[in-house]
Amino acid sequence: IFIHALVSLALDPMVLLILPTVLSRQIGLEGVQATVCSRWETHTKKGLFQDGDAIIGGLFNLYYKPSFAEQDFTKKPHYQKLQFMYSVAFAVEEINRNSSLLQGVKLGYRILDSCGRYPWALQSALSLIGGDEHSCNLTSVPLLIGAASSTTAKVLSGLLAPLSVTLISYIATCPCLSDRHKFPSFFRTIPSDVYQARAIAQLVLHFRWTWIGAVVTDDDYGYSALQVYIYQIQGKGVCLEFIQTVSWETVMNDVKQVAEKVQMSTARVIFIFGWSRIVTQLFLEFAKRNVTDRQFLASEAWSTSDALLQNVAISKISNGVVGVAIRSSTIPGLGNYLRRLNPYDHPDNELIRELWEREFGCSPESSLPPCTGTETLEDVQNVFTDTSQLRETYNIYLAVYAAAHALHSLLSCSNRDSPTNNSSTCSSAKHITPRELLQHFNKVNISPPHGERFYFQGADIPPKYDLVNWQKTPEGSLKLVVIGYVDEFDLQLNETVIQWNTGSNNEVPVSVCSQSCPPGTRKANRKGEPVCCFDCIPCGEGEISNITGSLHCQRCPSEFWSNTEQTVCIRHETDFLSFNETLGITLTTVAVSGVIVTTAVFVVFLYYRQTPMVRANNSELSFLLLLSLKLCFLCSLVFIGCPSVWSCRFQQAAFGISFVLCVSCLLVKTMVVLAAFRSARPGAAALMKWFGPGLQRGSVCLFTSIIICIIWLSISPPVPHRDLGIQGSKVTLKCAIACVVGFSLVLGYIGLLACTCLLLAFLARKLPDNFNEARLITFSMLIFCAVWVAFVPAYVSSPGKYVVAVEIFAILASSYGLLFCIFAPKCFIILFRPDKNTKKHLMAK
Repeated sequence: IFIHALVSLALDPMVLLILPTVLSRQIGLEGVQATVCSRWETHTKKGLFQDGDAIIGGLFNLYYKPSFAEQDFTKKPHYQKLQFMYSVAFAVEEINRNSSLLQGVKLGYRILDSCGRYPWALQSALSLIGGDEHSCNLTSVPLLIGAASSTTAKVLSGLLAPLSVTLISYIATCPCLSDRHKFPSFFRTIPSDVYQARAIAQLVLHFRWTWIGAVVTDDDYGYSALQVYIYQIQGKGVCLEFIQTVSWETVMNDVKQVAEKVQMSTARVIFIFGWSRIVTQLFLEFAKRNVTDRQFLASEAWSTSDALLQNVAISKISNGVVGVAIRSSTIPGLGNYLRRLNPYDHPDNELIRELWEREFGCSPESSLPPCTGTETLEDVQNVFTDTSQLRETYNIYLAVYAAAHALHSLLSCSNRDSPTNNSSTCSSAKHITPRELLQHFNKVNISPPHGERFYFQGADIPPKYDLVNWQKTPEGSLKLVVIGYVDEFDLQLNETVIQWNTGSNNEVPVSVCSQSCPPGTRKANRKGEPVCCFDCIPCGEGEISNITGSLHCQRCPSEFWSNTEQTVCIRHETDFLSFNETLGITLTTVAVSGVIVTTAVFVVFLYYRQTPMVRANNSELSFLLLLSLKLCFLCSLVFIGCPSVWSCRFQQAAFGISFVLCVSCLLVKTMVVLAAFRSARPGAAALMKWFGPGLQRGSVCLFTSIIICIIWLSISPPVPHRDLGIQGSKVTLKCAIACVVGFSLVLGYIGLLACTCLLLAFLARKLPDNFNEARLITFSMLIFCAVWVAFVPAYVSSPGKYVVAVEIFAILASSYGLLFCIFAPKCFIILFRPDKNTKKHLMAK
């Protein structure tokens, strides 16, 4: 055994550090002459033993040694570890009563205390695989159940692997132990930490927590779980705000730093991969700082810790904890078995005697008062007798049954009773080799009594967990409530029974760096920050996002536009200047009013047509001018309403012809004024005679040339057009000017006539007449030109239907300017100053 142990030094450096201590205890410092069957230290006597044909070895931390430097063990056994030991005894007794399992073979056990330290664990393991030190019986155990930590499991596996001795752990969870090349003889009945880290990641994703804090222990347990967790959340929108570590050597300083970091963080959900004693110190520090608004996620190492649940000082902090726990189960009959134990039926059992001393304060064989014999565990409520939720205990129970089935498979010969059977091919319970047994462990696939089927996948079993929640009772204490299960990749959760840290069952905590962007917005990552921290940018006009947390906005098709919320594309509304809207009604009213006023002036002039004021300067031109102004007012109405093919053609033709006629009349009037005054000079009398009414009418017809309009409308007339433009959800129906040159020629021709008229009227404004019409024409043409000069930029820059409104406004403004500047003074004299409506007055200088 020692030679094999020395060989294992090359396999694990931990063994190299510890083995000298073990060997010194095993063989003594005096030399190798010391017997291997010499009595060990007194703590090794305290165990459980039962003889049998095949023996199962067990190692449990019954007496915990708190510090490596201390040389005294705790004097009181740990209740839960004591329950672990007796669960092995119970399972063995149950198997021995089972007629279908290990027929004719009695199963025994040898269970020792490893005291929670590697030297004692190695020492006890060497004792078990080397033989019984009490009787010097060299019968060894072919397998061990134990290894209460991953580090102990690695050390023991390194020692036992060369011997092919099977080690089954009920609590070692390090993922490294799944490596069959390094640990070929290791098995466990608890899932690897890979799966609990994956389960916590599933919880985080299920509740849409995207901004998380992490606190891990500074060891393999913390780092391996953190590595798996980070791998599981990659690319799923979950970020870690911080990662804090806590070391055993500097635990007090570390918990202060962690508490300060958590207090300053914005993450509302913190997961902790650590041990219960570290978490206790951490929660006490949180309580000092009153950090009560955090939701904690617990690893299985502390999610079911009674010490934490019963600690009143941290109940305000720990209320609402959600965690992953070892799958709980029940073992029928175990509770009654434990409660029936007593020192009278087992007088040589030191463990039961110490339990009696601790519970009842009496002892059959000590300085304490003697027991009455009526003491019983039936009414005792403690960790030892509590079998309501068995977790590690059930794992040990499974390990015993796995060992029994492996032994059964090894010792079974299908043709054992055949006359031709060669008995040498069948293994004997007295001659079990660890290597043979190890081969049968790889084939274990069983259903223990009252349990689910399980099997080994390499070193592991299929992962199954409970999801637990710490909830306040009416008395103010905390209790553990199972809220769901994890079965491999399947998460089953009853959210209605969860009590969160806020005390609410319905209000799930929110832990995000940035709130999810609602539909109608997109995410924009902040520079230099994690992807979970972002701003929500509203989608632009004509873009939508119809999901929460969208990364991009989608452009609507050309015939559609986004609604006001930017969440859906809707078909464009048709928009045009109609008679029903306020702007259309206003412009229509102004145009009709202009027609009415023009008609009234026309009637006045017609009624007083024989008066000098009307007859002066060719009354026919005045009537023609009034008619053209009426057409100008009326043509503005053609621009209002839904555009059609004929309305588009007619509105531009009416506009061009009306204004050309109007300005032509004014131009001829101006020319008449100039001709009249020129004819008053000597030798120029024939000028006015030559420029008579006939020529005036001909001049108007000549100036009012419609050839441009005819050519324009024939070659490329305006057509109705759907203008998407910048009008958002509305598409504007308007008459599109297909030929800008034609429209420009019309405007240019009107401008040429107007400028010519303005120039001539300006030259004739000071002619010596009491009533010089040239002055009126000058003012009217100034207004006309000003309106149309301002029209061009306004027309170009106006959006949608307001282009049409601008053109109508220009038509009306210029028409009213002409109407009032030219005819208002005349109507005033005709109607209110008839004494001035005489030829003498008009001809006076």
